[in-house]
Amino acid sequence: MIRTLIVDDERLARQEVKNIISSWDDLEIVGEAGNAEEALEQIDKLDPDLLLLDIQMPGKTGFELLDEIEGRAPAVIFITAYDEYALKAFDVNALDYLMKPVEEARLRDAVDKVKARLQKKREEEEKAPEAQGLLRPTDQVFLKDGEKCWFVELQNIRLFESEGNYVRVYFDDSRPLILKSLNALTERLSERDFFRASRKHIVNMKWIDKVETWFNGGLLVILKDGTKVEVSRRQSVKLKEMMAL
Repeated sequence: MIRTLIVDDERLARQEVKNIISSWDDLEIVGEAGNAEEALEQIDKLDPDLLLLDIQMPGKTGFELLDEIEGRAPAVIFITAYDEYALKAFDVNALDYLMKPVEEARLRDAVDKVKARLQKKREEEEKAPEAQGLLRPTDQVFLKDGEKCWFVELQNIRLFESEGNYVRVYFDDSRPLILKSLNALTERLSERDFFRASRKHIVNMKWIDKVETWFNGGLLVILKDGTKVEVSRRQSVKLKEMMAL
C-alpha cells in the first residue's frame, strides 16, 4: 500500500484526485494539504511514500517545498496547470508530472512507476538493513539551483565537490550548486557507495574507473567520465583497504 499525501491549494482539485483513486487498492490517502507549510507538517507527521504535488500555490511553490524537506524526499508526481514548455523552463528532470485536469490513465501509469521504484527500495533495505537511515543508491534527491530543479537518483551522481559553503553536484551534463556542506552529506551517505576522498570531494564508488598512485603516498582516482580526483594521504590508506589494493 502506497501511503499518499495530496498537496494542492484548490480543494476541488484535491477532490478530483481523490475521486479517481478512491477505488484503487494499492494507494492509501493518508492526508491532504492546501499549501507548503501544511504539507511540511503532514510529511513530518505521516511520513508518506508519495506526494501528489501541485507546483504553483500561495506562499511557497511545490519546488520550494521539496527544497525544504530534509533527508530523503518521498516519491513525487507533480499535478500542475503548467504546460510542458513552462515546466521545461524550470529544468525539472527525472520527474513525472500530470496536466490538469488529471486523466486517470496517466495517473495510473505514473503510480505504477512509483510502485516499481518503491519495491526496488524495499528489496535494498532487506539486503542491507544496517543502512537504514542512510540514503540508498535508488533514492531520488531533490536539487535546486536558482530556478532550476532536478530530481536525481543518487546512483547517477558521480561526484560532490565542496565550494565554500556550497557543494557542486555532478550528474549527467549538469553541475548544480547547492547550499550544503560535505560533512552534512557524509552523514547521509553510505561509505559502501560514496567515499570521502578529501576535504573537498566525495566520489561515487561505482563511478571509479581507475586508481593510480600519486604524490606523497596519495592516490589519484579517475572516474568513468575522465574526471580526476586526488585522494588525501590519510584517505588513501582507507581506500586501499576498501578496494583491497
